[in-house]
Amino acid sequence: MQERLKRFVPGPLWAAVRWLYYFPLDTYDRLSGRRDALMPPRSLMFVGGGNFVRSGQRFKSFFVELGGLQPHHRVLDVGCGVGRMAVPLTTYLDGKGKYEGFDVVVGAIRWCEQAITSRYPNFHFVVADLYNKTYNPRGRYEAKDYPFPYEDASFDFAILTSVFTHLLPEDTEHYVAELSRVMAPGGRVFATHFLLNGESRKLMAAGQADRVFTHERPGCFVANPDVPEDAVAYDESIVRDRLARHGFRVSDPIHFGKWCGRAAFTSYQDIVIAVRD
Repeated sequence: MQERLKRFVPGPLWAAVRWLYYFPLDTYDRLSGRRDALMPPRSLMFVGGGNFVRSGQRFKSFFVELGGLQPHHRVLDVGCGVGRMAVPLTTYLDGKGKYEGFDVVVGAIRWCEQAITSRYPNFHFVVADLYNKTYNPRGRYEAKDYPFPYEDASFDFAILTSVFTHLLPEDTEHYVAELSRVMAPGGRVFATHFLLNGESRKLMAAGQADRVFTHERPGCFVANPDVPEDAVAYDESIVRDRLARHGFRVSDPIHFGKWCGRAAFTSYQDIVIAVRD
């Protein structure tokens, strides 16, 4: 229902419409005590499908088992949203570990500060001054110019879930360059993608894929030519080459996802783990 509404609501008004749409349910949850203190209101769950808690816990297991996340690591969450990945890490990171997240959605960051930082002072959240038609139309920077607000070599582990799947090549190139700057030597980047290779192309051609990337743009393929940022796919070789140019090496194997019709055990999107040399 909300996706149908979004087609007809101007971007700057969307947050208000979501708040009105979910106000009765959020009020009931609050008054009945049905919502946990670390469960955001429904009106702020603007990205990511599925169950908030189960999804976060599942990805935490991926971070640890596939990505090598350790309790003492300094973690960066790019596009942290309303804390889906942060909440499960509150009980994993120890006193030496820290978490930094940024996002364009002011309401999401404010909720994270109030609900998470107030209880876990080693978790911090920043509003990114990035232009976004729907969530931050007054943002100062385009993605291709946005400087991550952190010092050089200040992180051991970075999370980018459903970030590169919405960035066009120029923006992606800049984000990888910024990751190269802020990651410490040996730091690991956990990022999800839509990767195009022989297998995924074959499955798309056979009609098995949920997403079909047939519209070619310079350096990438998109599912929707009218709104290209809706879903962006890259050739696996391009992703590998880009990471290598910026001082990363891919920690093989890549953990391919289910989006194109694979019987994968991991996530919907493809998981790439890259190590900073």
